[in-house]
Amino acid sequence: MGETPLEVTGSGLEESGLSPELDARVRAEARRVWGFESLRPLQERAIRAELERRDSLVVLPTGGGKSLCYQLPPLVADRVDLVVSPLISLMKDQVDSLRACGYPAVALHSGLTPDERRDAERMLNSGECRLVFTSPERLMMGSFLDTIERIGVRSVAVDEAHCISHWGHDFRPEYRQLAALRNRIAGLSLHAYTATATERVQRDIIEQLNLHDPTVLVGNFDRANLTYRIVPRTDLKRQVIEVLERHRDDAVIVYCITRKDTERLAKSLTEAGIPAECYHAGLSTAERQRTQ
Repeated sequence: MGETPLEVTGSGLEESGLSPELDARVRAEARRVWGFESLRPLQERAIRAELERRDSLVVLPTGGGKSLCYQLPPLVADRVDLVVSPLISLMKDQVDSLRACGYPAVALHSGLTPDERRDAERMLNSGECRLVFTSPERLMMGSFLDTIERIGVRSVAVDEAHCISHWGHDFRPEYRQLAALRNRIAGLSLHAYTATATERVQRDIIEQLNLHDPTVLVGNFDRANLTYRIVPRTDLKRQVIEVLERHRDDAVIVYCITRKDTERLAKSLTEAGIPAECYHAGLSTAERQRTQ
């Protein structure tokens, strides 16, 4: 209440279009890899910030095209960029989708098999890779910092950037250390992406990442295809089953607060005749891969 609206600075106030030459290259890659014939205005502006290696904060709703904003630039600029992501499942999903399109991307995390790790390291060392995904914890390890410095990373996209905020709902201490990357890599640009950021959280992300004169882009969150309902919890199992029955032929994700909650609910649903599996960080790599 009473907060001053967040000011959109830098190229966020400039003409949204890319230069003709750059626009042609961006659209050619978007068409070649993803089959897209056009981009959304905020995507163009976010991609421009990435290509110019100008710090940015991009707040777009889920499904609003955030990923493309950091996936396209390394192809266009013929460089290798880094994406910091908080969950192995998110990294795996993106890398699997990209590689299915012929995009040279790798993820480095604790869930890799020895063969997968060797393949990722081969792609990095050969210069073939264009996008590297990793967690904030792994990134801040000295050996990994040596690697990204050696392969010439100069642009870092921070996905789920609300995790860095005092006011975010999923605090991860290592996110706070990302601003120190500038001390290690000269000329590094940082690009924060999130679908979850009030004006207060946006300001906090900019401060915590020490973004320099960032382009700030905030999309429209009015999604006609989404419905939000808040109802009192009376009988959790019965209420969840009622929702699932309305989507009998669909796949459904139910988010829980704790690992134990996911295990208990999956067990209850299975006992009720609904195929369900729990998924959380405490499972073994094999269990997570099987469920995914």
